[in-house]
Amino acid sequence: MAAALVAAVVVLAPSPAQAATVTVQAESYAAQSGAQVEATADSGGGQNVAYLANGDWLRYDGVDLGGAGTLTVSARVASAVGTGSVELRTSSVTGPLLAQFPIAATGGWQSWTTLTATIASHPTGAQIVFAVLRNTTGGDFVNVNWFSFGDGAPADSGAGWIAVDAAAWNAQLAQFNGLTPKPVPANAVRVSEFNATCAYSHSHPDDPIIFPGLPGASHMHSFLGNNGADAYTTTGSLLANAGTTCRPAPDLSAYWIPTLYQNDRALEPKDVVVYYGSRLTDPSRTVPFPQGFRMIAGDAKLQTPTPAGSVNAFYCAGPGGETGRSTDGNWPVCAPTANLMFHLVFQDCWDGKHLDSPTHKAHVSYSYDGTCKGDYPVAIPNLSFLISYPTSGSAAGFRLASGMASSMHGDAFFAWENLAQSQRVKNCIVQKAKCNTDGNF
Repeated sequence: MAAALVAAVVVLAPSPAQAATVTVQAESYAAQSGAQVEATADSGGGQNVAYLANGDWLRYDGVDLGGAGTLTVSARVASAVGTGSVELRTSSVTGPLLAQFPIAATGGWQSWTTLTATIASHPTGAQIVFAVLRNTTGGDFVNVNWFSFGDGAPADSGAGWIAVDAAAWNAQLAQFNGLTPKPVPANAVRVSEFNATCAYSHSHPDDPIIFPGLPGASHMHSFLGNNGADAYTTTGSLLANAGTTCRPAPDLSAYWIPTLYQNDRALEPKDVVVYYGSRLTDPSRTVPFPQGFRMIAGDAKLQTPTPAGSVNAFYCAGPGGETGRSTDGNWPVCAPTANLMFHLVFQDCWDGKHLDSPTHKAHVSYSYDGTCKGDYPVAIPNLSFLISYPTSGSAAGFRLASGMASSMHGDAFFAWENLAQSQRVKNCIVQKAKCNTDGNF
């Protein structure tokens, strides 16, 4: 039996539209039999429990099932084979059945879907909950990312969920679908890509996605693009303010990253190229971002070392490259002819329903095996930030406003002029042809 892991339980605060929900990460078991943990491709990143077969089990202590009344229980699962079931039982492996989730094939071991059961009568308060795996065909049959337990009937939208305006989105799609793509010249580079080139705009301890309407509630952020972005930013305020540090001018979006400090002085980016591309096998399925769409990549709370060779880490670009590491080993030291860089990649599949979600990641996911499927069937442009800082670094290293180098993250709040974005997606991404900042081949 593996050693117990520290529990990871997230409680979403209730609002009048949504009761409290307890989310239990599958890998936070107190004990287990037969399970293994692996990195997940699901929205939000982290780990999932894998290689689960008949008779395996996971134990979670102190799970709050709330008071009497309806309980909604959900399981986040993925399966390439689609057999068996996941049982949730209280007290023991053979204890009273709380919920049962039949497992169907989801399209792959990292193609995730959420199963939900509603229970009228159940134990209350803190309980020991076992997840028990049942399968008659043998072999591994399911991966699990998390379980959630919430009072009341399930709600598709509530606190933190922002539904897309169906009429506006349908009109935007109709305009996009009606466009005739420009002919691609014979010498075009066949890569799905266009970009916005952005300079540093301003800094605020604000985050209009995570802390809307709460100035000063966040760590310091360096903003790019729309020069009116602050804690009170909305889609309407972005579209109403034509001032931007990005080219092309029709991109009135706001982008922001945690401020980088060198010797306790803010070091702002030299420039940031915001790429819109595709990692899909068939990029022709890509549609534009809906007006007012927002999302986050990276994890501001991740505070772990980033030694040489780490993924999703700062690096050096330019002649001479990396020449060493900072004293703590977490930052590269670059040659005098090279610059400190970071490449931040966002999710590229969407649920097709929401502009935002409580975690600001639950409405999007990374593509898997070159496709968007399951709960995230809609292909959106693969956004990425290529961030260049005017420094080579030193043994002293740096710090982010959010903490260690591992906490690097980025936010995007989209406010493109619809036609300008649609033309670029149609001409450049759908046709797999590299375009410049002006949207030309």
